[in-house]
Amino acid sequence: MKVFTSISEFNSTQKTIVTIGTFDGVHIGHQKIIEKLIQGKENSDYESLILTFFPHPRMVLHEASSIKLLNTINEKSGFLKKMGLDNLVIHPFDKEFSNLSAEEFVKTILVDSFNIQKIIIGYDHRFGKNRAANIDDLIAFGDKYGFEVEQISAQEVDSVSVSSTKIRDAIANGTMAVANEFLGYNYLLSGKIIKGKQLGRTIGFPTANIKIEENYKLIPKNGVYIVKSIIQEKTVFGIMNIGLNPTVNGEDLSIEVHFLDFDIAIYNTEITVSVIDRIRDEQKFSSIDLLKAQIQKDKNYAISYIEKTV
Repeated sequence: MKVFTSISEFNSTQKTIVTIGTFDGVHIGHQKIIEKLIQGKENSDYESLILTFFPHPRMVLHEASSIKLLNTINEKSGFLKKMGLDNLVIHPFDKEFSNLSAEEFVKTILVDSFNIQKIIIGYDHRFGKNRAANIDDLIAFGDKYGFEVEQISAQEVDSVSVSSTKIRDAIANGTMAVANEFLGYNYLLSGKIIKGKQLGRTIGFPTANIKIEENYKLIPKNGVYIVKSIIQEKTVFGIMNIGLNPTVNGEDLSIEVHFLDFDIAIYNTEITVSVIDRIRDEQKFSSIDLLKAQIQKDKNYAISYIEKTV
């Protein structure tokens, strides 16, 4: 898969079949659309292309928006590559871009830049300045400029929008089973392992402290979770705490993972953890001994859960 960081970077003369969207989460609704896109070019000379945007348009057009995203750019790119996409164009979204008229968007981008032969898009898709144009306008532009328009059904579009909302709500509430069901995979957290206060090591439960650079990434509700990761080509499971470490009067949010069968210092290493399920809320204990006892209970629960379900 080729990745382009702006529309102007894409300079291929290959004919393309295109879809457009933020595709945040690349969840089961998105996957149906992307599979349709990729299948659509199987028996042709077309290349598949997704046009997406960063920042998310809501971040630019609604300054008060506090939207958090399900994927970082790298996570999204990784999913789309696995699905077999040929080209991913991640265009910087700004107010100037939002002011393009519908026909300017179609002619200068879809036709002139992408050499589009077909577009797959939702029946309720709106585009151009003030989102003034609709699917009927797009079909008319297709007739004018020589490309086909395939509409995604109302049922498919509705499933996409509903599941996006449910996923964000579920993750914010810590109900990972619901989120993972709609995603079609376990929610991911990606970051760099940094050196922490090393309290976990002193009480017998060493942890990897994960720093997530992208402040737009949605972090699950504070609490303790079962997770897994690939470290040095080995699948390892762990328990993750997200929170403030109230027992030791912590003040800053931290994400710490105690791996069940891996204890090698891997500072400054990039890591991705899959969040399998939630165990409990974060708690403040009256002593370190009580904290240690609870962590051991969490560990035992995680081991039992993994043996039964993973």
